[in-house]
Amino acid sequence: MQNSFGTISRFCRLYLGRKQNFARAFRINIANRMSLVNQTAKNSSLHSTSLRENLKVLGVPPKMRSEPAFMKIDSPEFHGIFTDELQALIDIFKRYNYELRIAGGAVRDILMGIKPKDIDLATTATPDQMKEMFNKQEVRLINAKGEKHGTITPRIHNKENFEVTTLRIDVRTDGRHAEVQFTTDWQLDANRRDLTINSMFLGFDGTLYDYFYGYEDLMQRRVVFVGEADVRIKEDYLRILRYFRFYGRIAKEPSKHDVETLKAIRANAEGLARISGERIWAELQKIVVGNFGCELVQEIISCGLGSYCGLPVDANIDEFKRLCADLENFSKPHTPIFYLIALLHTTEEAISLHQRLKLSAFERDLAFFITQNRKKVGVEFCKLRDYQRLCLQPNARREFVEELLKYSNEVKLYNELKAWQMPRFPLTGSILKEHGLTADKRMGVIMTRLRSIWIDSDFSITGEELLTNHLTEVLESLKTPPGTPNKKKEVRMMISLLFNIYFGNFYAL
Repeated sequence: MQNSFGTISRFCRLYLGRKQNFARAFRINIANRMSLVNQTAKNSSLHSTSLRENLKVLGVPPKMRSEPAFMKIDSPEFHGIFTDELQALIDIFKRYNYELRIAGGAVRDILMGIKPKDIDLATTATPDQMKEMFNKQEVRLINAKGEKHGTITPRIHNKENFEVTTLRIDVRTDGRHAEVQFTTDWQLDANRRDLTINSMFLGFDGTLYDYFYGYEDLMQRRVVFVGEADVRIKEDYLRILRYFRFYGRIAKEPSKHDVETLKAIRANAEGLARISGERIWAELQKIVVGNFGCELVQEIISCGLGSYCGLPVDANIDEFKRLCADLENFSKPHTPIFYLIALLHTTEEAISLHQRLKLSAFERDLAFFITQNRKKVGVEFCKLRDYQRLCLQPNARREFVEELLKYSNEVKLYNELKAWQMPRFPLTGSILKEHGLTADKRMGVIMTRLRSIWIDSDFSITGEELLTNHLTEVLESLKTPPGTPNKKKEVRMMISLLFNIYFGNFYAL
């Protein structure tokens, strides 16, 4: 095994001999991972497997800046992050001689002139060292779930929470999660991150630490993987969708993708099958409502990713484009699932989408409702009264009807329905029981008939009038004379009953 290590080391020196700084960083990375393999290996077989995996992860080393601490930031966005709580946290780390820097998205936002909503922090202190330090300072810690990944969350002054993560390198990856080892080397931590624009750190004196030219990529609005795109994607296939999400946040043009990056994405499309639906949906939601959302969804489908995200293989691109254009007539925001519905052809595909992405109950039922009713718009549903009636059906939701009108670009009807004050149906099941009806299978049908009469009266009939003038005729219409079964009426009643049961309880089964 020692001979293998020597061979690898000689190879690295030859491969990187002309780039002294590059070679030094790369050898450090290899030596660090070899050391970790030695520490974690329990037998020679595991040792060999881990070594191969970790060397494979390295790939071709990324283009690296010779002096990472190359500029100072002095902007209102930077100075605006210094709350009393953050300053108190900084002072604690200084007191115990641990380095602390701003990491990831907050750095990116500050450089773009945006005040960050959240500040993620990175440190050389291990989780155990942080816990000991915060306990001594009587700082409360919350959310212990992140500790195994190196994240500790202190609550400062019982007012503000901060996520502080120990510097890490990936020892082993499986395409979904990474086994990590803590380090004190900022460069190695930056090297494990997915995109150059996310690999920068910012010191509290304003010093920007940028190892892989993330600053230049950000200024040029480029979304670039750290090192080889293929290698970074294989470490965690969700990075495919993260690429598109950050493209929407950073890029100025909708389709200026790097050809080699898209090639790597297409080559690794099947890897998304290993990612949970919840994680995929979390990324897709941000993509579809972000900048260039419509263009990016089309690119995602063009790259062959749609079927791994729960979409049909023959996704309805024309309908999707139509919806994206029509939504300009309506004020934002639009719920993310609304966009994906246009890509579906049938209610069965809506169910498949839910099964893959684990949608919320609202998203799931909205997708089912719109795919079930959109072809009725302009055919069965033409006037405001039709949509008012739909709102008042048992188990119906007004929001769904409004979204149906928005989906169909019925701007006038949509605005009229939004302004409509929905009246309350004056009867309940309890009232009908008081008038001698039993709570059997006919109750729902009777309520539906009476509700229809009430709607046809422009909601003017009172509950007393319905009971006095219409209940008897409804009951008579439901009777079947002895010896002459009314099959058509039975069928209609059964269809109505089954529809109400199915529509109201389908997803509860």
